[in-house]
Amino acid sequence: MPIDNKTPKWRHQFTLIDREELNVDGVLNLGSYDEKEIVMETEQGILTIRGEGLNIKQLNLEQGNIIIEGTVHGINYEDGQRQKKGLLERFLK
Repeated sequence: MPIDNKTPKWRHQFTLIDREELNVDGVLNLGSYDEKEIVMETEQGILTIRGEGLNIKQLNLEQGNIIIEGTVHGINYEDGQRQKKGLLERFLK
């Protein structure tokens, strides 16, 4: 079976440095974002980042990477059963 070079296989991981800079790999889409909450779709489900003064420093969906600055208070994954509905609900807010 040939490998489709158009569909990259990223490894999902994130690195949090001093609760002030978050680097996430394996990002598929960016949902909603403001200074208190950023929602994104990753290879492992919907990821919600909550905090204060959150700012997207860098976003590259081709490479599946996002860098977020600000004070991170929480990182949460939504369960797989609500994944599609949860993302749609967040877009419609």
